[in-house]
Amino acid sequence: MSHPDVFIVSILRALIEVALFALLGQGAVALLAGARRASNPIYLLFTTVTRPVIRVTRWLAPKLIVDRHLPWLAFFVTFWLWIVLAWVKRVLCESHGLVGC
Repeated sequence: MSHPDVFIVSILRALIEVALFALLGQGAVALLAGARRASNPIYLLFTTVTRPVIRVTRWLAPKLIVDRHLPWLAFFVTFWLWIVLAWVKRVLCESHGLVGC
């Protein structure tokens, strides 16, 4: 990739993918561990990784939304951001004439 804008969008998209997989993993461990998830080290690792995403979602979301629902909202917001970044990358690749980007 010789175009820095495509490279930056690719990096942002990769970071969003990490956040999405961490949110999915956190949800899966929460389902499996149940009430003991607060003492599960893997769940705590996922919580550490997803904390910035949850904080940004809390800042963006209205106060009407309960903190218990923030991981769901964070997942859907990051998912749609991932979709938008895929579209932006495609548009940038087409505008630069790059094939297979």
